[in-house]
Amino acid sequence: MKIIACNSNRPLAEAVAAALGMPLTQASVRRFADMEIFVEIHENVRGEDVFVVQSTSYPANDNLMELLIMLDALRRASARRITAVIPYFGYARQDRKSGSRTPISAKLVANLIVEAGAHRVLTMDLHAGQIQGFFDIPVDNLFAAPLFARDIQERFAGRETIVVSPDVGGVVRARAIAARIGADLAIIDKRRPRAGVSEVMNVIGEVEGRHCILVDDIVDSGGTLCNAAEALLKQGAKSASVYVTHGVFSGGAVARVGAAPIETMVVTDSILATEAVRVSRNIKQLTIAPLIAEAMKRISEESSVSDLFS
Repeated sequence: MKIIACNSNRPLAEAVAAALGMPLTQASVRRFADMEIFVEIHENVRGEDVFVVQSTSYPANDNLMELLIMLDALRRASARRITAVIPYFGYARQDRKSGSRTPISAKLVANLIVEAGAHRVLTMDLHAGQIQGFFDIPVDNLFAAPLFARDIQERFAGRETIVVSPDVGGVVRARAIAARIGADLAIIDKRRPRAGVSEVMNVIGEVEGRHCILVDDIVDSGGTLCNAAEALLKQGAKSASVYVTHGVFSGGAVARVGAAPIETMVVTDSILATEAVRVSRNIKQLTIAPLIAEAMKRISEESSVSDLFS
């Protein structure tokens, strides 16, 4: 078993390797003067079970190309099995045709990963579960819900909580966490006038006098979650906290979250935190390294991964 890190989130790869008690395989990912990517693996990987850790986060296209070229290099180096470990799967929001003459980019990216040489994929909290079907290879989609549930139970012990989905599409995700912690469920009914802009319309559920916990898979601009927190407090909620798997934080999202009435926003380290995220007053990180490491170990040993889903 060997672990290779590309450049998108090396600290996570190092933490995963440390959890497994093994070093990262020596490899380099460099760029020519015109920013063309060049990969070189400095150790023998013939016949090995190799895991490549790379989130396809910002800059998404560069990180995706690094992953594809690394997969191709490993295939040509005769690795026995190559697993693409993609904690954050970019392009996942383009999982269907949103209008006439639009692409299904998540399917295109899946095809590229398979053609580049991956034998299986390990990822976390896909934006849409059906993306697993876009691949013609096995896909293990881990969930952050167990990590979030444990943290919520520790932080909110003795307080009356309610789990809130920021939109109708996230109800299944929010219900799963509500069931784990034994809390009620509420839903934010919102309308999106245009891409990247959300308008909260109504709160469905009894939130007055309760500590609200918003749950989502991705925070990008932050507008939806900030508006949702404001709506909950207007309805009499005592506080609003947020748990999100993938902290994309594009544009002025960190400042927007910092100015919002959000007590704490908890994100995982599936995406490398920027300096703005690290110094933010109300954004905290939970590490997924032990979970990823355990999944990789089980895959390598050909044992069950399904226990980790719960």
